[in-house]
Amino acid sequence: MKVHSLFVYPVKSLSGIEVSSFDTDDFGPVADRRWMIVDDDRRFVTQREHPELAMVATALERGNVIVDIPGEGAFPLMAIDDMAGADGEVRVLVWRDWVKAVIGQPEASEALSRFCGKSVRFVYMPDSSFRRVDAGRVDEYRRVGFADGFPFLITNMASLSELNGRLDAPVEMRRFRPNIVVEGAKPWDEDSWQQLTIGDNSLSIVKPCSRCVMTTVDPATGKKDAALQPLRTLSGYRRTPDGVIFGQNAIHESPGIIRVGDPVTINKSE
Repeated sequence: MKVHSLFVYPVKSLSGIEVSSFDTDDFGPVADRRWMIVDDDRRFVTQREHPELAMVATALERGNVIVDIPGEGAFPLMAIDDMAGADGEVRVLVWRDWVKAVIGQPEASEALSRFCGKSVRFVYMPDSSFRRVDAGRVDEYRRVGFADGFPFLITNMASLSELNGRLDAPVEMRRFRPNIVVEGAKPWDEDSWQQLTIGDNSLSIVKPCSRCVMTTVDPATGKKDAALQPLRTLSGYRRTPDGVIFGQNAIHESPGIIRVGDPVTINKSE
């Protein structure tokens, strides 16, 4: 088995970027979901309620995040670091976690507000902020950015092919927003993975990834599938106590680098 493709998502719920490699740090893939969108109540905003966010492209230029908003143009995202501790710092809600964040400069937020038709702001998670991964799944005191719960999401190309064989119209892996896509495994082999080595990196599988209505959003159009595919089909045969499952959440042992083509080895538990 090997790494088929890699993705990073600089802003939670905006379009991701396919990359040939990424470095990892304490948060997971470097630059992955350190930015998020919040409403006036400081609650996170996603494609679940605003599927059009799939149309907002992101780019990384010399470490800076650029967002390209349809009809508005491209904007760099800049955290107002010199205002931390004053008006620039705010506590924001992502799922059940209130997290310290820094407000981004207003130009991009104003443009995205016009695009969404509601008042929203970009916020950034600085290194000084700490959001813990689910303590019910991971004993270690590990951190995560604004991802739903864990630093990595791993998916399997063969599982996507098996699913597409059940659909009237095939879907892309982009629907499932993985960080690491593996090829060379059998469909749904990932359900039994516990420990794996990717290149020189050790990762632990900690939780199956339960899927939601975001999988019904076409990333090319920003519109939900009227038939709620592929979620409805997955619900028919991939429902578990953890939800409707596609992919596996993981944590890493230490910082490193992961590349497309890296060998993937499943470590058998003793």
